[in-house]
Amino acid sequence: MILLVVAVAYLIGSLPFAVIVSRAFGLSDPRSYGSGNPGATNVLRSGNKLAALLTLAGDAAKGWLAVWLAQRLGADGLTIALAGLAAFLGHIFPLFLKFKGGKGVATALGVLAGFSGPLALAAAAVWLVVALLTRYSSLAALAAALATPVAGWMLLADQSTLACVTVLAAILIWRHQGNIRKLLAGTEGRIGEK
Repeated sequence: MILLVVAVAYLIGSLPFAVIVSRAFGLSDPRSYGSGNPGATNVLRSGNKLAALLTLAGDAAKGWLAVWLAQRLGADGLTIALAGLAAFLGHIFPLFLKFKGGKGVATALGVLAGFSGPLALAAAAVWLVVALLTRYSSLAALAAALATPVAGWMLLADQSTLACVTVLAAILIWRHQGNIRKLLAGTEGRIGEK
């Protein structure tokens, strides 16, 4: 059961909505411009806000769906947590893109929504405030990643889920190493720049 749930969650997470949506809109492959990252922020650099919004929604939905399916199958807390982690890792290392995926911010938010609505809202609020103040998506993601385990400690009862949230946050920070260097150098792109 655990292996089946994790495998299905990974495959769901591997769906590259940035590429799918860009193709549907006749846009260039998001891996060919900007940061080269197949994610919503980079799709926004194409100038198409609707495509970016749909990418964001798709990436978040797949994280939520993986957790929801595990819950519907009656899985225990550990299996549900592993399903969320597998979907997140599927986005970062997608089977369908030769294991070269996005940073995982939207998918992590979807996973958090599957675990706990209030936790997802707390993470989204931190992201939104930092993004509005700085216009740096990467800085907003880093702030949310740092805040989420703290909020999870206050909002989550299941230790497996809390451990998963902490691992998600650590991986998100790791995935943003290049952005951290650019932020420190003053060369990081801002939200809305083409």
